[in-house]
Amino acid sequence: MNKKYSCKLDPETCSKTRMAIQDTLDVVGGKWKLVLLSILRGGKRRFKELSREADISPRILSKELQELEMNGLVSRTVCDTKPVTVEYALTTYSETLSDVLISMQKWGEQHRKKIVAAS
Repeated sequence: MNKKYSCKLDPETCSKTRMAIQDTLDVVGGKWKLVLLSILRGGKRRFKELSREADISPRILSKELQELEMNGLVSRTVCDTKPVTVEYALTTYSETLSDVLISMQKWGEQHRKKIVAAS
């Protein structure tokens, strides 16, 4: 049975809700951002470590990290080493996404169990 979704709140509240969700997706949406944030929850990583751990190309990783940095979720530190290395870490502000990441992890685990049990 496929029911069409309708907001049960007043139209202004529904509109604000959709706008807030869209704003969130604009910042953390896509295939890689939440994966990168979850990896960085384990501590700072160098660029190449992130690339290997996420299995992401350097070009895409660079773009994703720039966007995360622009939105204040990731900090970039250029280390005074030879050759130069760059480390990425979560900012204090990124902690505001902890509940979202934990909820997504729990949902993903439940979903995987459901799918495995069904097959």
